[in-house]
Amino acid sequence: MRMRIHPAAAAGLVATSLAASFVPVRAQDSLESFSQITTPQKGSKVMSFNPIVTGEATPTNLRDVTCEALLTKDGQPMQHGLTWRVFSPIPAADGKLPLLATSEGGTAAFHLVPGEYFVNVAFGRAGATKKLVVPEQGSVDKQVMVLDAGGIMLNAVSGTDVRIPPKELSFAIYSAEVREDGERNLVMDDVKPNSVVRLNAGTYHVVSDYGDVNAVIRADIQVEAGKLTRATIQHRAAKLTLKLVSEPGGEAIADTAWSILTSSGDTVSESVGAFPTLVLAEGSYIAVARNKNRIYQRDFQVKAGVNTDVEVLLDEKANDQKAAAEDVVD
Repeated sequence: MRMRIHPAAAAGLVATSLAASFVPVRAQDSLESFSQITTPQKGSKVMSFNPIVTGEATPTNLRDVTCEALLTKDGQPMQHGLTWRVFSPIPAADGKLPLLATSEGGTAAFHLVPGEYFVNVAFGRAGATKKLVVPEQGSVDKQVMVLDAGGIMLNAVSGTDVRIPPKELSFAIYSAEVREDGERNLVMDDVKPNSVVRLNAGTYHVVSDYGDVNAVIRADIQVEAGKLTRATIQHRAAKLTLKLVSEPGGEAIADTAWSILTSSGDTVSESVGAFPTLVLAEGSYIAVARNKNRIYQRDFQVKAGVNTDVEVLLDEKANDQKAAAEDVVD
């Protein structure tokens, strides 16, 4: 499986093997194993039933209808993880199609009066719908639906291989197509790292947020039917702790208000505290500390994957010397 990187994804995207080592992007799991790791095994269970009644108090001509779903055209019937819904084709007063019956598990068996229906099967965010005609006489064909679905499992690192705590990461999945207004349709928000998201096959636009300031990476990911892709996004960012100190390595001074500016003077973050922590995208910044009506500042650089403390000294000349020394080292 190949992954196409969105032009905005400056750092790119790589996939990881089960051992978490970096390898070219590829399918990781077969049809069977993909199904097993994403859903618990359980049999099919009818949750509700509301047959269409046309003039009869109790229908006496119910027909047995069996429905099964495949991940791919050549795959085996799925045994668990499915949600089946049967709808009437006639809209109700609210304009919606009435839900007649549901079933969860694998292959489903419904008892329906002759007539027309819509049958929908869902596997996570993947799904398929078809029209069903139940005859009054003769055999009723088994309804086989092909989901054409796969999945993705997302994670991210900072720099080359610095682990990011899962609680500091979030992902959003969008459709690949851009609407006329320049936006994309949201498929799923607030996706947690290492969680399996089941989707119809196709290309999806993934947005990864590290922290809550400006560390954002975008990438296009290809979902293949019957396959699970494990992908790791590389953030060009780092976690920093700000400190106002009287001397290098000294104790952080409390009651300090902080502003972080870009090299062009735009404010990207504001906070108050002795040592606030934040995540910033790679680049040049200015740290401004306000304490007891005095203002101190220093320039600093953020390098991908290098988590560090940014110390602002009460001696302003020392701040300039410290920034110049760091530039020489770099």
